[in-house]
Amino acid sequence: MALPFSREAFLDVFAAYNTLWWPVALTLWTATLIAFVARVTDRTASRWTFGLLAVQWAWSAVAYHATLFSRINPAAWLFAAMFLIQAALLIWFGVAPHRLRFSGGGPISRPVAYGVIAYGLVYPVLALVEGHSYPRTPTFGVPCPTAIVTMGFLMLLRGRIPPWLVIVPMSWAAIGGSAAFLLNVRADLALLIAGSALAVRTWSMRSPRSHDRRVERLHLRLPASLRESAK
Repeated sequence: MALPFSREAFLDVFAAYNTLWWPVALTLWTATLIAFVARVTDRTASRWTFGLLAVQWAWSAVAYHATLFSRINPAAWLFAAMFLIQAALLIWFGVAPHRLRFSGGGPISRPVAYGVIAYGLVYPVLALVEGHSYPRTPTFGVPCPTAIVTMGFLMLLRGRIPPWLVIVPMSWAAIGGSAAFLLNVRADLALLIAGSALAVRTWSMRSPRSHDRRVERLHLRLPASLRESAK
């Protein structure tokens, strides 16, 4: 696949981002670490966490995509719109009516989710380890770590994840994950793994209410004699 920009131009965008807004990146990283520790110790407030995630998606949309990435890639305007939509969805589902709440998670989903969030937090270090030199390296508040930590927190939700909430993160998992091959950013391979884990978590788990409705419909299809005996 041919890209409308070079790898050098791509890394120059990160250099501009880190030079201009490193205090914001550090603040977002610190706030996300606090949210993660609070979740691990079961002291997190889901409304506050999803508000923080909404801020990160909006920040990535404006500060990264619209302001910087659009200089080398016209598709950045589309990406900015996607990220703003995701920010709005996080507010709609998780902040305004407070529909989303965390649970302890299952024996598999919980450690996977924690691992995904932890990876997103160490993402800037991993990018440096693989050979990028600061400031020409992805840090925090940029699209890929934002998507990674969000997918991790979504996997910790109680009950079924609203499908609308996963469309943009999973789309970015495919788009951003391609950077691992096209732009040799190996840290972005985790996007593909996190996106796959989120897909399994979203469509394999059904809420108790949905299960009860299916059981009720099946019960009504039974003959009257069998319905009585089933009681």
